[in-house]
Amino acid sequence: MTADLLEIRNVVSGYGPTRIINGIDLTLPMGGGLALLGRNGAGKTTLLCTIAGRLALKEGSIRFNSAEIGGLSPSQRCRLGIGFVPQERQIFATLSVEENLRIADLRRGWTMERVYELFPRLAERRKNGGSQLSGGEQQMLAIGRALMSQPTCLLLDEPFEGLAPVIVDMLLEALIKLRKESEMSMIIVEQHAKLALEIAEQGMVIERGQVRVSGSRESLLQDWTEIEDMLAVTH
Repeated sequence: MTADLLEIRNVVSGYGPTRIINGIDLTLPMGGGLALLGRNGAGKTTLLCTIAGRLALKEGSIRFNSAEIGGLSPSQRCRLGIGFVPQERQIFATLSVEENLRIADLRRGWTMERVYELFPRLAERRKNGGSQLSGGEQQMLAIGRALMSQPTCLLLDEPFEGLAPVIVDMLLEALIKLRKESEMSMIIVEQHAKLALEIAEQGMVIERGQVRVSGSRESLLQDWTEIEDMLAVTH
């Protein structure tokens, strides 16, 4: 039986007095993948930020490798093995690709060479500044920076947003390869739901800060018309 890496129970979080996440339970096994799906404003990013420590936990419990981490800082969670790639990417625009990777290196096993092997385009651009990269290259760099901390669980917030289809395909292939070769656990927030389910074998639809439905990739795809209705943008 596969042990659980991340266990969330009755989590409540939000901004100031406003509750965005209202009592979510979630379990992620070692090496597991989960796609967090839902309409804009459903609470997906808020949940990722809460797991990463960027938002304070109002209620509930977050356990990682069986240890309670709800009161730890983002840097402490990173050192325990939680990597976070935010939607804004947050690379250093004035530093080169190489410098961006070097300052993120916790010397735990991941090297720049491994990042370049995963993303060959970064090797070609290693001396270029962050501001000189395309959107897709910046996303590769943001993921590479997170990998330099040797995470056992990688949190990805909208990794394909605004990218050309050819770059999306390239990133998708790299993330699938990463999961397969390193057995890394992954939680991915993505509006392109079927792409997220190519990476993750489990899915969860969040609505108004609560779990609407969850299940295996196969079960969600089997009821895809219903899932699409849940994800449809309303005007």
